[in-house]
Amino acid sequence: MLEGAWTLTRTISHADGAEHRFDGTAVFRWDVSGLIQDEEGVLSATDGRPGLRATRRYLWREDKKTVDILFEDGRRFHSIPLGVDRPEAVHECPPDTYRVAYDFGDPAAWTARWHVSGPRKDYVMKSRYRRAPGASAAG
Repeated sequence: MLEGAWTLTRTISHADGAEHRFDGTAVFRWDVSGLIQDEEGVLSATDGRPGLRATRRYLWREDKKTVDILFEDGRRFHSIPLGVDRPEAVHECPPDTYRVAYDFGDPAAWTARWHVSGPRKDYVMKSRYRRAPGASAAG
């Protein structure tokens, strides 16, 4: 379902009122280790400062009942159950907690909503992935 190119819009809203936005693309492609997620784009603050080029990579590995999402270096990030349209997960990185709620209900667009909290972190990050123009789901 995820394989292919996606247009990605991400908003980051901090509890102190700071806002950031990421505009870019996400490409999901298979290789021998699983489904690789590559994101690239520009991260901008809403205060008018110039944006910064940003990239990120994850690996999605399917098991019999779950999908494990790993960091680029192979460390476990979180897992979600297979066959659930709106799975949720938690990643503990003491002293911080990362909670995610996915919505895969629409095959042409899906979302991930993160709430990150800790002694020095308090923000909500919403990512919306839309099938890129001209792209279609593989399979």
